[in-house]
Amino acid sequence: MRYFLHLAYNGAPFYGWQIQPDHISVQEVLEKSLSMLLHQERIAITGCGRTDTGVHASDYYAHFDIEEDFTEEKCQKITDQLNSFLPKDIVIYRLFAVKENAHARFDAEERTYNYYIATRKNPFNYAQQYFSFRKPDVQTMNAAAELLLHNEDFTSFSKVHTQVNNFICHVTHAQWTEQGDDLVFTITANRFLRNMVRAIVGTLLDVGFGKITVEDFQNIISQKDRCKAGTSVPAQALFLSKVRYDWAKILPEQDDNQQ
Repeated sequence: MRYFLHLAYNGAPFYGWQIQPDHISVQEVLEKSLSMLLHQERIAITGCGRTDTGVHASDYYAHFDIEEDFTEEKCQKITDQLNSFLPKDIVIYRLFAVKENAHARFDAEERTYNYYIATRKNPFNYAQQYFSFRKPDVQTMNAAAELLLHNEDFTSFSKVHTQVNNFICHVTHAQWTEQGDDLVFTITANRFLRNMVRAIVGTLLDVGFGKITVEDFQNIISQKDRCKAGTSVPAQALFLSKVRYDWAKILPEQDDNQQ
């Protein structure tokens, strides 16, 4: 049987989602906890995507396989038990059965990220926001962000040494909004490259501070050269905030109206 976990995590203590040598990751903590709880030698968990070191996820899905067929009551019991001994930085919202071929990563149709910038010093949220001493020109940044919807090769915003087949992403939404003294950048796409959002935000800030023009931003995209783009902003202000699925393809037929 295949099951989905719906969860969220504070990425500050972790070196990203994916298991890696000598560093603690969200995936490693979940796999060890679930394997211990279900008395299995090892339960491998596949996530809906890889978040970098320090990046948070307020909406995240992962799947795993196990021979046992859990009832809804058993799923809720496992959820409660996991939450009782997982670290405070990880919460499980729900465990539920899915179709045998459902895949947390490959079936995700869209992902949305938010990046939070504070333009006024606040001692209570510095750990999950990026503080800017000056307020950038939001209107000009949105003019540049609009260009992301009309391009598809984002090599200029990807880490150089990364194992991907291509740098093509289809961005469907990219916009800055003002929330009091805070600025929030929201971007939605079918997939994201490593470091992509943080590099885009850093380059858009260069636009907002008048270091480059909107036309320069388009040229940076066209040149497909990471060296031409701006500096990546810090990870602590980035959240994976929404993962969208076609639940009719994921859930067993009797459950396809539950999400």
